Amino acid sequence: MPRPPSPTLASRAGSRRSEPPADRRLAVIVPVLNEARVLPVLLDALNAQQGLRLHSIVVDGGSEDGSPRIAKVHGAEVLRTLPGRGRQMNHGADAARADWLLFLHADSQLDHRRQLAEALDLMQTAAAGDLAVAGHWQLRFQRSQPGRDWFFRYLEGKTASQRPYSIHGDQGLLIHRDYFRALGGFDTGLPIFEDDRLAADIFATGRWLLLPGRLSTSARRFESEGPAARYALMALMVVAEAGGLHAYLREVPGLYREQARTERLRLWPFLAALRDHLARQPAAEQTFFWEAVGALLCDNAWQLAYGLDQLGGAGLEGPLLRAHDRWLAPRLAEPAARRLASRLARGLLKPLGQTWRSAARADAADGGPLA
Repeated sequence: MPRPPSPTLASRAGSRRSEPPADRRLAVIVPVLNEARVLPVLLDALNAQQGLRLHSIVVDGGSEDGSPRIAKVHGAEVLRTLPGRGRQMNHGADAARADWLLFLHADSQLDHRRQLAEALDLMQTAAAGDLAVAGHWQLRFQRSQPGRDWFFRYLEGKTASQRPYSIHGDQGLLIHRDYFRALGGFDTGLPIFEDDRLAADIFATGRWLLLPGRLSTSARRFESEGPAARYALMALMVVAEAGGLHAYLREVPGLYREQARTERLRLWPFLAALRDHLARQPAAEQTFFWEAVGALLCDNAWQLAYGLDQLGGAGLEGPLLRAHDRWLAPRLAEPAARRLASRLARGLLKPLGQTWRSAARADAADGGPLA
């Protein structure tokens, strides 16, 4: 029989207050791997939440920095499993004793002490007639370095857009356990993209809600790897996922390093590796890949309009984005436009091929990430 959850520090400190009713329970599941530096901040904020009953579950994937001990000290139940964020979160969901599940990254920071209660209120109201609903927050990036204000405003605005390819695990996921189970939980077939795959399933079968307030997250990955390089590599990974190059995502080292071990990225080796993986595919799979890339480009053309609006200070309600949605998006959905985008993307790859190989060799000789 599973042991009952450890009492949180908040429940010890507030024993004189009346407990919220049973339908105000929320299980918070946090996967960790060497997150001792940031984990106490999140757990302290969870322990301070008011208006609901929390069951905090930290699922460790093999930390070597004392993360499990820190979690226990802060009153969380600690589970252990093999590494892999999807596997860890599924394990935590299985152990949860609440109808509502909240998945958070360890470097998440909450706005105020009633943020989770307000989020649960919104979700319970929305799910009164249909449980096929999930919630996420708009992000705020916590930076340690100045500059690149436009880049981070662009990223933060996207997280409130409610559009495909704009909702990821660092925005949190609040979902009813029955809907989570109906979706099959997180896909563990790849070491990454478990959050994106579940987000796509929710877009297809239910609806997303933007939760009140914001969720802060660390910008350390962008700062240590380089904003442009990290964003470009993320786009490359999305292309590989959409085009079915799953061996690339499984086999190429360094695509998504552990947070504590990030360093400056060199992009060329990853581009060269993608080209090599694609070249080994049969002709039919290569055709599928380029068709998927064409569709991806058309479906994400809104980001260019949104980015230009951001430069003008217009945000998500800008004139270029409105014009895109009204006039351009229907045309980009047509097969002819997608075929043209596919040919353009394929044509762009050819002149870059030799450059990628040369740069990758130079990186390997220098001890680059794929050496």
